[in-house]
Amino acid sequence: MSDRPVIARAVNVTRRYQLGEEIVWALNGISLDIYQGEYLSIMGPSGSGKSTFFNMIGALDVPTTGTIEFMGADLFKLPEEQQAWIRCNKIGYIFQTFNLVMVMTALENVALPMILRNESDEQARDRAAKILEQVGLGHRLDHLPDQLSGGQRQRVAIARALANDPTVILADEPTGNLDTKTGAEIIELLKGLQADRGVTIITATHDAKMLAISDRIAWIRDGKLDRLEERSNVKINVGGMKNA
Repeated sequence: MSDRPVIARAVNVTRRYQLGEEIVWALNGISLDIYQGEYLSIMGPSGSGKSTFFNMIGALDVPTTGTIEFMGADLFKLPEEQQAWIRCNKIGYIFQTFNLVMVMTALENVALPMILRNESDEQARDRAAKILEQVGLGHRLDHLPDQLSGGQRQRVAIARALANDPTVILADEPTGNLDTKTGAEIIELLKGLQADRGVTIITATHDAKMLAISDRIAWIRDGKLDRLEERSNVKINVGGMKNA
């Protein structure tokens, strides 16, 4: 993995929150290189800091100290306009709760990011239709989210994440609200995107099936990187995980 270019890098990142009189360290000195084209899963118990770290990589939260580098640039030293451009053009987001616009059709939801970066309505809709076809929803273009199953909504969310040809896809518990069979289908879809497009996928997950297709697994505990393992060194069983 180390022969690949580094696409994102965290250097001694901390995140402190003030809750009344109490200071909480959500992150406490995490350093991690993320490689171009890899599938990285972030694991950790609730409150471990994995979601905070996930948001840092996606430029959705700001470190208290330390740096996040993205494609060689110190992300949080860039002007807000450039950060917004990166979020729009280089990073695709997939959320556990889908976060679709409920009054928009599948086609309109996927076209929206392209329209926001000033593509014509016709171009955006044509490309959105092609992407939805690729994720198996070419027959659901004009359906609203509440007319779709959970798995279909997540496919729309994945299509939307692909709309602007991102370099990195951030997937936050993408199978968390899905049944086992549908979750497995979404996992295979994400793995296929990594293989076909060379996109870097970073996912926060508790789903052992997703770990099985990861290249590496980062374990976060108490705001620190507890360990970082190659997938080949982790034995995954139905009841849990252990080192191979």
